[in-house]
Amino acid sequence: MKFQLKARIGRSDAASIRDALRQLGAEGSVEEGAEGFLVEAEVEGAGARELNRTLLSALRRVERKTTLRAEWISGDNHKIERFFDYVLKKTIGS
Repeated sequence: MKFQLKARIGRSDAASIRDALRQLGAEGSVEEGAEGFLVEAEVEGAGARELNRTLLSALRRVERKTTLRAEWISGDNHKIERFFDYVLKKTIGS
């Protein structure tokens, strides 16, 4: 299943974020913003929860205090799942 990722990542660096995205097989952009890095990418995987866990784990191997606010939008049914770090905060759609 394809997912669109929109995320804000704090306490990390652009190189670490790009490496973590490559581990997921993702293609996207990483831009520095006022409150961390803004990431937009397209990722393929089994589910948003697993992809989110894998991304945050890869980032935290480099910097333990990394924070992740992520929105995963599934390509087939437009379901949106929002996470803060490992915790699912909200699901929108079917």
